[in-house]
Amino acid sequence: MAAPLSEPGKSGTTTNVSFVCQRCLQPLKLDTSFNTIEQRLFDELTAPLTRYNDEEEEETLNITVKTTQLPEYEEDGNIVKKIIPSSGEMQLNLSHDFTLLGDPGPGSMDNLSHRLKVTACLFDIMSGHSEVDHPLCEECTDSLLDQLDNQLKITEDECRDYRDLLTKLQHETDDVDEKALDKELKQLKAEEETLHKELAKAEEEQKIVVAKLQEEEYKSKILDEEEEKYWKEYNEYKRQALELDDEQRSIANQLQYAQTQLDKLKKTNVFNSTFHIWHSGQFGTINNFRLGRLPSVPVDWNEINAAWGQTVLLLHSLARKMNLTFQRYRLVPYGNHSYLESLTEKNKELPLYGSGGFRFLWDTKFDQAMVAFLDCLQQFKEEVERGDTSFCLPYRMEKGKIEDSNSGNSYSIKIQFNSEEQWTKALKFMLTNLKWGLAWVSSQLIAEK
Repeated sequence: MAAPLSEPGKSGTTTNVSFVCQRCLQPLKLDTSFNTIEQRLFDELTAPLTRYNDEEEEETLNITVKTTQLPEYEEDGNIVKKIIPSSGEMQLNLSHDFTLLGDPGPGSMDNLSHRLKVTACLFDIMSGHSEVDHPLCEECTDSLLDQLDNQLKITEDECRDYRDLLTKLQHETDDVDEKALDKELKQLKAEEETLHKELAKAEEEQKIVVAKLQEEEYKSKILDEEEEKYWKEYNEYKRQALELDDEQRSIANQLQYAQTQLDKLKKTNVFNSTFHIWHSGQFGTINNFRLGRLPSVPVDWNEINAAWGQTVLLLHSLARKMNLTFQRYRLVPYGNHSYLESLTEKNKELPLYGSGGFRFLWDTKFDQAMVAFLDCLQQFKEEVERGDTSFCLPYRMEKGKIEDSNSGNSYSIKIQFNSEEQWTKALKFMLTNLKWGLAWVSSQLIAEK
C-alpha cells in the first residue's frame, strides 16, 4: 500500500493527510467512518480463516470458540469460520500502539498520528485478504467490481457446464450394459496381452535390426574410408594424367615447331643465305664487300681483301659439295688473308690479298693468285658441264682473261699493266660466273631434298 500524503494547512497549524488510490494514484478523501473502528469489526478483519471437517466440527468449536455465535459459510460440506478472540485477548495480543473502543471523543481527534496508523492498518488488513491493494477510489472500485462480476459470471457458466457434463456422464454410465463392458474389457485385456507379445517380439527384432544396423554402419564406415582413399588416388592419377597431357601437348608443339623449322630449313639454300653476290654500280659485291677499285672510287684494300676471302670460301665450299679436287692449286680460305697453294711447286703460296703502294705494283704474286683462282673456277665449270651439258657460264674464261660474249672484249684479271676500270670489270664478270655456279649447286640441293 502506498504511504499517505500530507499537505500543510493554510493556517500553518492544521495538517491534512490523505491516501492515494493504488490504481489511478489520485489522492483520496476518506470517509469519517474510517476514523473509528469497533473492536468486534477489527477482530473479524484480523481473524484467520479456518476450515473444519464435519466430523471434527463439534470438538474444534468447543475448544477454540469462546465468543458469541459466528457467521457460518458452507462450502462443499465444509464450514469456513472466523475465530474472533475476546476483547481481553485482543488487547493482550495487539502489538499496535492504539486501542479504539466505540466512538472516539473530541479529544481523540487531535491524535493525527494515531488515526493514520489505524487507517493504514485497516488498509493493510484489507490488502492482505485479497489480491487488490487498498485503498481505491470509487471509480476504480466500480471498475474492479465490474471485472469481478464478469469473472464470477464466467466461473458460474463453467461450473454449470461441468455440472451438466457430469450429469450426462452419470446417465450414460447407468445405461451401459455391465456384461457388455465386461466382455469388452476381456477382449481388451486379450488384445493387450497379444500386443505385449507382439511388442516383445518387435523388441527382439529391433535388437537384431540394431545389431545388423551397427554391422552395416561399420561396413559403411569402412566403405567411406575406402571411397575417400579411392578419390585421393583418383585425384592423384588425374593430376598426373593432366601433367602428362600437358607435357604431351608441349612435346607435340615442340615437334611441330621443329618440323616447321625443318621444312623451312629444307627450303632454305645455305649457299644463297651465306654468300650473297650482287653489284653496286660498276663493282661486283659479295656479302656487301666490293671487289675492285676505280680512280673515282678508291675502295680500301681491307674491303677488297675481305671480298677475296669470301670468294675463295665460296668456291672452296662449292668444290667440297661436288667432291671436286682442283688440279695445280689448292684453295686456302683464311679470311682477308686467303691464299692458294701451288701443287706443282712446293711451299709456294699465292696470296689473294694486297696492301697497295709502290711495292705492290711490282709484286706479281697477287696477279698469279688471281689467275690461279680463275683457273680453279674454270675447273669447276668443266666439272659441272660433265654432269650437266646444258650448263653454261655467261662469260668465257681462259688464261687469266674473261671475255664478254656480247661485245667480244676480253678483260684481264691481273692488276699490273691494266687499268683499274678493266680490272674491276673483270672481277665483276668473275663474280657473275661464280654466282651462276652457286645457282646451279643450289638447284641440285633442292632437287635432292
